Amino acid sequence: MNTTTLEFSILGPAFVAGLLVLATHVPLGIEVLRRGIIFIDLAIAQMAGLGALAGMLYLTEAAEGGQPLAVQACSLGAALGGALLLTWTERRFPEIQEALIGCLFVLSASVALLLIGQNPHGAEHIKDLLAGQILWVLWPQIGLVAAVYTVLLGAWFGFRQRFGRAGFYVIFAFAVTASVQLVGVYLVFASLIMPALAFRRTRGARKVLSAWGTGAVGLAAGLILSALFDLSTGPAIVATLAACSLAAGIIGLPPRSTGTIQSAVRPD
Repeated sequence: MNTTTLEFSILGPAFVAGLLVLATHVPLGIEVLRRGIIFIDLAIAQMAGLGALAGMLYLTEAAEGGQPLAVQACSLGAALGGALLLTWTERRFPEIQEALIGCLFVLSASVALLLIGQNPHGAEHIKDLLAGQILWVLWPQIGLVAAVYTVLLGAWFGFRQRFGRAGFYVIFAFAVTASVQLVGVYLVFASLIMPALAFRRTRGARKVLSAWGTGAVGLAAGLILSALFDLSTGPAIVATLAACSLAAGIIGLPPRSTGTIQSAVRPD
């Protein structure tokens, strides 16, 4: 890919899709950090991907016949199943919830590998699942996802005080299912955690806006670099999101006082 590919017809839909993903992932990522369940997004994203993969492999005729909703239904069903399972484990075994989330991720990833081992195009499917195909997102797909995200954001900002464990996990499952189809598992995790982590000490509305702005800069930088240097787009965006979030986090660190420094070097 060269500089002539820096056209709105290619990068425009990808950038808008990334902004939509960030719009939902930033507030959800902040909540994930608050709850201390960092790897829930990887687990639910992997479950959603496993459902989509199973749909593609076993409902190929339906998908190729112009019924991609069958694959989407499989993806959403798997994500909701994982979300409801984690709702139960958080209530029943809160002290080991993070470990159980990790186990769910490893199990779903392993089952996905078993599935693709039975398909000649399995390696291609798993690469698309993990790295995503954000450059090939179409405007009709963006419109559908935007409608879903609008409902989710309205529910989150309007009623989240009334949500229990189940409400959070269900909204999370819907958001991640839509996002995995757009950007892949890696970028789902990066967009949820990295910007939120950079502004974990910030308070109020500024926290969400700052995290979203940092994510948008990282998204744009990744798209441009991938186009200029013929890089895989999803991993490139993950790298630039990490760099921008790290820079924002360092800039936002509170200065250490002289007394703190002196006390740190004072001998006992």
